[in-house]
Amino acid sequence: MLDLGQLLGSGIFSVPGAILNSVGSIGLSLSFWFIAPMFSFVALLCYTELASFFPRRSGAEVVFLEQAYPRPRFFVPTTFAITAVLLSFSATNSVVFAQYTLSLFNIPITEFSQTATALSVATFSVGVVAVSTKWSLRAVNAFSVFKVLSLAFVALTGVAVLAGFTRISDPFANFHNIWEGSSSNPNALAVGLVKTNFAYVGWHNAFNVLGEVKGNSPVRTVRNAGFISLGIVMVLFITVNVAYIAAVPIDEIKGSGQLVGALFFQHVFGGHWASKILPVLVALSCVGNITVGQARVLREVARQGLLPYPTFFASTRPFGTPLGPVALKYALTVLVISALPARDAFNFLLDLASYPHLVFDAAAAVGLWRLRARRARDGLPKSPFQVWNIAITLWLVKCIFLLVMPWVPPEEGHADVSFWYAMYCVVGIALLLLCAVYYYVWIVLLPKIGGYAIIEEVVELDGGALTSRLVRKYSTQSEEERPLLVTQDDT
Repeated sequence: MLDLGQLLGSGIFSVPGAILNSVGSIGLSLSFWFIAPMFSFVALLCYTELASFFPRRSGAEVVFLEQAYPRPRFFVPTTFAITAVLLSFSATNSVVFAQYTLSLFNIPITEFSQTATALSVATFSVGVVAVSTKWSLRAVNAFSVFKVLSLAFVALTGVAVLAGFTRISDPFANFHNIWEGSSSNPNALAVGLVKTNFAYVGWHNAFNVLGEVKGNSPVRTVRNAGFISLGIVMVLFITVNVAYIAAVPIDEIKGSGQLVGALFFQHVFGGHWASKILPVLVALSCVGNITVGQARVLREVARQGLLPYPTFFASTRPFGTPLGPVALKYALTVLVISALPARDAFNFLLDLASYPHLVFDAAAAVGLWRLRARRARDGLPKSPFQVWNIAITLWLVKCIFLLVMPWVPPEEGHADVSFWYAMYCVVGIALLLLCAVYYYVWIVLLPKIGGYAIIEEVVELDGGALTSRLVRKYSTQSEEERPLLVTQDDT
């Protein structure tokens, strides 16, 4: 359920229009909905082998990278953690909520109306989490039901459209000459794959809690859960895309932005009240994604000593909720929603969030070969889940393609945003460089000035799972170890 809950996000309702606008044809657009999960299956196989090397460690990619690249010390966990912090905003879901809510009430989507609505739902969601973790988790569980209902409703409606049971006169009109208008532009192809990857984000979610999985073979359990979740979602997503194409004219899909789901129901049901059902379900599922999000991740980063003021970020006072991480996430969300043009906010933020993680994925692919070689030198056995080299190569090639091709100029009229097309690549690289600067200041420079060393302390959690945190060890007081960035409240 961890994988499935994360996979069933707002992507399937918000990115098909952008994909078709970029790649140009129905055939190429549908191809990406087959290709993206294939790459996800390949990456899942690679994750499985990596996880088999450290079956008691939660954390997934950060654990794999830390073991594959141990030098410079603490560089990988620091960079990974700060990237997670800086990209922890909930702006994309807030924007999708705003657009579907405004369309529900037939309110024009303007710069002001979208921004105001997006900020309002972000504020509401943060308020819920800040006051009660119990009620926020209940809300997430309830909204997860809306995700499943939304997809099932669209899929069944699509079947009815294709069977001729609706007002759509020719549901196969868009399936003639499906390759007409296909683009061979590398930028367009990269945009299409980035967007479909976004829809499939979450296939590796269970690996993050591998150390907490019970049973004789936790790695096998998590791998099988990933296969099942990906298979279910792949079938649903392809069915939903076929439904969109059967009901909505191709030019309308291309110009739909994030509202292809709303257009689908308008064409199928016209002015009937049923046309409002999907916007309601999508908006509610977006609230579920905003509500909790990455607050737990930020809190764990603070506990590991990688954020300033760890007491504030790790504390659950006064309401027993992660108020510090939620406040930081809210501040970042408000900043990016307010700073970006409304029409570009969703696409830019989605693309931006993908870029640093592509760097991490590429490093993980190479890291798998490094770990194999190291284990062979140490006389350790091969993993029982060893994957073919061609699978690792495919994963790496995909990452390199998506890192390089967005720099190629897009065809006129097919850019993802209204400003410079490669801006998200520049900002993504800048975030990684900022992480490097942070690492140098916090892990190298300040310890030299303060007369202490940074050491890693491994902690065994309830149930046997292992985690680690960085602590200070003062040369003049060898018996004293303190968490990084100690505040006055800690002393």
